[in-house]
Amino acid sequence: MTDSTTHFTRPDVAAFLAFLNAQEGPKMEEMPPEAAREMFRVMGQLADVPRGEIAKVEDRAIPGPAGDIPIRIYDNRPDRTPGPVMVFYHGGGWVIGDLDTHDAYCAEAARLLDMPVIAIDYRLAPEHPFPAAPEDCEAATRWVADNIPCTGLVLSGESAGGNLTIATALALRDKPASKPVIAIHPIYPAVTTHDDWQSYRDFGEGHLLTTGSMTWFGNHYAADPADYRASPLDFPAEGLPPTLLVTAGLDPLRDQGRAYAAKLIEAGVPTTYREATGTIHGYINLSQGIPSAKEDIRGALTVLKAIVAEATGAA
Repeated sequence: MTDSTTHFTRPDVAAFLAFLNAQEGPKMEEMPPEAAREMFRVMGQLADVPRGEIAKVEDRAIPGPAGDIPIRIYDNRPDRTPGPVMVFYHGGGWVIGDLDTHDAYCAEAARLLDMPVIAIDYRLAPEHPFPAAPEDCEAATRWVADNIPCTGLVLSGESAGGNLTIATALALRDKPASKPVIAIHPIYPAVTTHDDWQSYRDFGEGHLLTTGSMTWFGNHYAADPADYRASPLDFPAEGLPPTLLVTAGLDPLRDQGRAYAAKLIEAGVPTTYREATGTIHGYINLSQGIPSAKEDIRGALTVLKAIVAEATGAA
């Protein structure tokens, strides 16, 4: 077994973790959900970059299975002819996170991919436990296919949103939407409910996402391990669209992400795997606190843009 102190850590990541771990006060798992949500919002305001210039940002509400679902549409070129659109599902353990916590990333994705990005504000646990989140994400994605001028869907999300990316892709594989899913981009996704991974043991303390917080998220979300939406690692992956799966080298979820990439490859899914070495879970929202995250984001989205171009060119 390798002690976590021997793993490569980037200097800016080490500095950010030293600052984070020196903070006093209750841990997330010691808070009620609403307080944890506010903590997450504040961390984003401090640790992420501003949204930046973008031509169009529009908030809307669309019908969902249990009431309206808020969405936010980003487009740096609103006069475009219909093409692919990205549907994005935020992270936060299915308990925290919203349209604002991932605002800067979605704007950057819209700019770098040169396509509209539509962020989905699905229902959160514990007020709305499993399967409320994947039900909302599937419904919202079908609505996008039907109501946003587009030729295909690119599904993406990080952490819990990476799980929702895969779950939605599986649902639309088995019962297609009115537009095809042409690619998916899960970012350090959660793909199983079990925690017997070396990366849990190596990075479960002191690396932002902790064993305690993961237990807290899981208890609130109350997912059914026998459901493919909770544990896609345990279900067939054949027929999924081209996939860019990204993990972080110092992430407790790293090894299950690696395992899912291997599963996709074994299933014959065109798969690109990237690991952001020396950095932590959550880095796409930490570009101010961890400046090197900007290049991780840019590198992955550049690859995704090429995957989408290849998929649409072959269609």
